[in-house]
Amino acid sequence: MMKTVCLVGRPNTGKSTLFNRLINEKKSIIADIPGVTRDRIYGVVTYKDISFNLIDTGGIDLSNNDFNESIKMQAELAMEESDVIVFVVDGRTDLTINDYKVRDYLLKSNKKVIVAINKIDDKKHEENIYSYYELGFDNLIMISGTHNKGINKLLDEIIKDFKPNVLEEDNTIKFSIIGRPNVGKSSLVNAILNEERCLVSDIAGTTRDSLDTKFTYEKKEYTIIDTAGMRKKGKIYEEIEKYSFIRSMKSIERSDVCVIVLNAMEGIIEHDKHIVNYAIELGKAIVIVVNKWDLIENKDNEMKEWIKNIRNNFQFIPYANIVFLSAITKSRIHTLMPEVIKCYENATKEIKTSDLNNVIRDAYMLHQPPSYKGKRLKIYFVSQSGCKPPKFTFNVNNKGLVHFSYERYLENKIRESFDLTGTPIILQFKNRSE
Repeated sequence: MMKTVCLVGRPNTGKSTLFNRLINEKKSIIADIPGVTRDRIYGVVTYKDISFNLIDTGGIDLSNNDFNESIKMQAELAMEESDVIVFVVDGRTDLTINDYKVRDYLLKSNKKVIVAINKIDDKKHEENIYSYYELGFDNLIMISGTHNKGINKLLDEIIKDFKPNVLEEDNTIKFSIIGRPNVGKSSLVNAILNEERCLVSDIAGTTRDSLDTKFTYEKKEYTIIDTAGMRKKGKIYEEIEKYSFIRSMKSIERSDVCVIVLNAMEGIIEHDKHIVNYAIELGKAIVIVVNKWDLIENKDNEMKEWIKNIRNNFQFIPYANIVFLSAITKSRIHTLMPEVIKCYENATKEIKTSDLNNVIRDAYMLHQPPSYKGKRLKIYFVSQSGCKPPKFTFNVNNKGLVHFSYERYLENKIRESFDLTGTPIILQFKNRSE
């Protein structure tokens, strides 16, 4: 499992700039997903063959000489989730009461803390480093997020005790139950396992940690992962709720299939899209579950409306199947596992090269790509180059001629010819000369 690192500090110390600088090291599986507003609170950094989760906590400020409740929750939860904390301070200004307040929280965390003295762009400001030893931490590194100074040194210190990411030896098919708080994730796990394996409550945030449970279905072993919602009880603050899936990310990355749970009584909100987006970025197959279906009266008409609503709101995953069920009454619960299995089989499917080339050749002849400045894209050969999710590499004359709309057209043709329901696919274009 990947380690987690968070950036903390008062406002205007350059955390967002540093965050963006570090995230630029990320090798994203899917470069662009139309229709989804990117939430910059979370990212993945890869450095020297080691990947780790990165959290940007936002600026921690004081209100009436004390943290307001939401900021306090934000800081505590970010620290709880992290293995390493990067305390970002402004190297061009003196330490403030906010800096010392953040320091007090970090000293109680018992986590490795690195003080990143930001905005050090010249030797004049380097002389100020000694004043930051007053914070009481041993690891102090001068950086400039804007000018990329000291970033590698910071990364070296972050990953100093991290081990390279390795694949788990457990070969069971793993699927995680993900979703925002209080949509019935734990109840769904219990329904699948047919036992009270998880603490179930209608108080949002009951599940505190991810729970892995092995079980047998049709003589084959599976692992189900119940992911946490919110750790804190009581009012769910919009800003803090972004952290409700930070813990879940560690479960998502270990999953082969992600089951996104929606609440039939509440509808779809933007937060649901964010959660699905992270599963897609990690290349996971997806099943959409509309839970609490027993509470719906006019089921036939409502099902049609729900399907229409899901397709409109989740236009970026038209390939995901939808399951309607009730975890509490176990109504239609039997429809879920076949979809999970289908998703896994499609995500691991290997397509014959000859069949794939026949499909692409016919698609190319049926609809040739538009020319650009007298040049037209030519596709010489295509082969499958990976699984989970399926990845297809196209050998072309010039990959710069690949228009987004034509790439989408090729993806649709592949999906029409081969059952890839439930899984994202990746199209990679490579110049023949490479």
